[in-house]
Amino acid sequence: METIIRKEDLAYRKASKRVKELKGFYGNLTSYCLVIPFLVVLNLLTSPNHLWFFWPMLGWGLGLAAHAVNTFGIGKNWEEKKIRELMEEERKNTKTL
Repeated sequence: METIIRKEDLAYRKASKRVKELKGFYGNLTSYCLVIPFLVVLNLLTSPNHLWFFWPMLGWGLGLAAHAVNTFGIGKNWEEKKIRELMEEERKNTKTL
């Protein structure tokens, strides 16, 4: 019975962590999609001869891309595999004691 509760608790924590990651990414994406157009309009209205909005768009865009890779990217499969491997190793070590 305790093992089932522990597995459910572990699954809940894992799902909760994933939801926080997704929420963080989508919050960042929403902010980007709202702020960058505002900066474009502000730039074009105040100084159309000097286009500076590209710099925050590029910088934040690179950060957003890194956030996307971290949230959805290649590293997730490796991380999951390594967690399972370490948990299996721990389980085996616990049985031998």
